[in-house]
Amino acid sequence: MSGQRTHDAAAPSTEVLVAGGGLVGLTAALVLRHHGVAVTVVERRRTTSPQPKARRCHVRSMEIFRELGLAGLVRDAARELAGHDHMAAGRTLAQAEQLPLWLPAGPAGPVSDISPELPCLLAQDALEPLLREAAVAAGATVRFGTELAGFGQDDDEVTAQILDVGSGRRERITARYLIAADGARSSVRAALGIGRSGRGVVGRPSVSVYFRADLADVVRGREFNLCQIDHPDAPGGLASVDGRRRWVFMSPGGTAGRDWPALLRTALGVPAPDLEVLSVLPWQAEMRVADRYSGGRVHLAGDAAHVMPPFAASGANTGIADVHNLGWKLAAVLRAEAAPALLDSYDAERRPAGWFAADQSSRRTRDLRGLAEGPDPALAHPLILAAGGFQYPAGALVPDPRRASDPEPVTEFSPAGRVGTRIPHRWLDQARTQSTIDLAGLGWALVTGIKARPDADRPDVDRPDAGRADPDRPNAHRLDACRLHADFLPAGQCLLLRPDHIIAWRGADPAAAASVLAALLHPQSAPSATAEDAARSGGGISPLPATRPG
Repeated sequence: MSGQRTHDAAAPSTEVLVAGGGLVGLTAALVLRHHGVAVTVVERRRTTSPQPKARRCHVRSMEIFRELGLAGLVRDAARELAGHDHMAAGRTLAQAEQLPLWLPAGPAGPVSDISPELPCLLAQDALEPLLREAAVAAGATVRFGTELAGFGQDDDEVTAQILDVGSGRRERITARYLIAADGARSSVRAALGIGRSGRGVVGRPSVSVYFRADLADVVRGREFNLCQIDHPDAPGGLASVDGRRRWVFMSPGGTAGRDWPALLRTALGVPAPDLEVLSVLPWQAEMRVADRYSGGRVHLAGDAAHVMPPFAASGANTGIADVHNLGWKLAAVLRAEAAPALLDSYDAERRPAGWFAADQSSRRTRDLRGLAEGPDPALAHPLILAAGGFQYPAGALVPDPRRASDPEPVTEFSPAGRVGTRIPHRWLDQARTQSTIDLAGLGWALVTGIKARPDADRPDVDRPDAGRADPDRPNAHRLDACRLHADFLPAGQCLLLRPDHIIAWRGADPAAAASVLAALLHPQSAPSATAEDAARSGGGISPLPATRPG
């Protein structure tokens, strides 16, 4: 893939070009359209994935879909596997027993209401078409059967050469930025010369056998997400795709000389006369993270940025969080609401998060009986991965010096509204329709703590109009203001909430928030003063006028 720029003034243009139309690329398009950015997605495949690879949407991904207005659609599409949260284990499927449902605990007992959205099981081949249809409906240009054949960039734009796979026709398209969501073998990453680091190969080679067989009567009353098969002639893991007819068997070893229908029937322990093998895919678990997530106007996301073993179901979920982080930043820069230097925070935040998820995934065990008894206490708490509990060490945020010795814990799930973390979920109404997660979205929010009313049995919240956008300053990033009673925000304290639900700053002076926000959005516009200076001084930064990006 060429890295040389070839300018073509007649080439069609878009604000952001996304290479790759899988789960991450399509979510990128949805996030960008949510923020009003023109986006074009190109995908070399003619259709969405026929393989049920990624199957679990963590609560953090569901929160992102909630913001995009898609959580209900995703959950409805996942109804076939509703209630299939258990694990199972046995010599064969017929002999397997459902394992107790392990519920993670917090400091005060079982964790409940960790999110306004529950996780769900939905195979990639069912989720991708839903996201593709939603992206097109939102106004994204989505071109399947179209490959990114080359690109170049300069200070102003990216010029890409795209290839129609069917006709062989080539054309050029220009974009302000390029998102590479083109998978583990990313040609974009290779063209940028970005290396990868990590543990490399993890464990033995494996094979995933996707097959069809009506096993509803076999599993009735013992429904599961994953079943560990211990038969000496057919060990492996059986994953439920729809709970009835579609299954994936993950077997250690290679593919040579193996009679897959016979092996599957051995693992199942039943004749399964209608069994049909649909595909056999060899794979090798790896842990590799890109050494840089950005190169000029090009940003890596998803498997292009990080590959990890599937044992924590974090690969696609981490990629979805990548583009949720990147999307609002690109929109702010493209609208001249932020300086281009804001985009440096994407690598500063998401690369450590990607490394953490990949490392934790490589440490996980495939022994489901052990998992049913609870995780290894030396590992990160499962909800840290599932609910986005990783704390950004640096980026578009102002570390709280008062809590420097109190970082977000990793081995327990104990969100407390620390800077660099997702805001803790608390319901804001008795009907449980509004969450603290909903306080941000398209804009930023200034949340101020207030004392609870004597009769209050839930967090109080109100939204004065004072923080709304100024119509005379169309380039000013919107800052909504609200007052909240919640256990993680004492009266008189306030926090600045980013569009991606991340807390960027905490302090005692609400008047300082505007200056902190300006400094975060324009990190190079006032070199003599930083966001941390603003937080300490309570204001005083007068950012330079917003300039066009790049």
